[in-house]
Amino acid sequence: MRQRFTTQFKAEVALEMLRGDKTIGQIARERKVAPTQLSQWRTVVTKGAVKLFDNEQRALNQLRAEHEDEREKLYAEIGRLTSELNWLKTKVADGLTRTQRRELVDWEGSEQGIRTQAQLLGLSRSGLYYKPKPISAEELAIKHKIEELHTKFPNYGSRRIAQELGINRKAVQRHMREMGITVIYPKPKLSRRRVKAARKGPARIKKAVRPRGRAG
Repeated sequence: MRQRFTTQFKAEVALEMLRGDKTIGQIARERKVAPTQLSQWRTVVTKGAVKLFDNEQRALNQLRAEHEDEREKLYAEIGRLTSELNWLKTKVADGLTRTQRRELVDWEGSEQGIRTQAQLLGLSRSGLYYKPKPISAEELAIKHKIEELHTKFPNYGSRRIAQELGINRKAVQRHMREMGITVIYPKPKLSRRRVKAARKGPARIKKAVRPRGRAG
């Protein structure tokens, strides 16, 4: 009757042969297996190991290809989102005033931090925390006086207003900028100048070509 060996037994014997501590003859005697059978088992194990590594390399190459494909898709998605974000930031900056954009900031309960919200709204993060200093009663009174003088004398500049109020000219200039006040100067009457020049022109020409009198 032909002897049958289990898969576990074949694997153990094949590994023993691969270690090289004993010859095939010694292993055959100890295991009671024909040397030809042992040679066949060693060949199967060797070929199987090569095939196993080939399969592992193919699987690794497939994983790399899938990873590269996924990375390309992610880069494309990042590019699309960046383009949409830039478009949105431009529309928000052009369509809303700074005050309106500040009102959109969600200080509590938002998944986006203040830094991210400021970037999306086109705002400076430090500017979000800035609180303007209230105008004092003295400054408010000075601004009222400047406005009254400008209404009465729109051609008064900062120098003249500073002289009238007896305050620093730089302060007057700053207040006028904040209030949006610009000096209205009288425009030169160019049309009258042209008329006078036209009237004087022919007389000057006649005078230039008038013959001189003979000397007596």
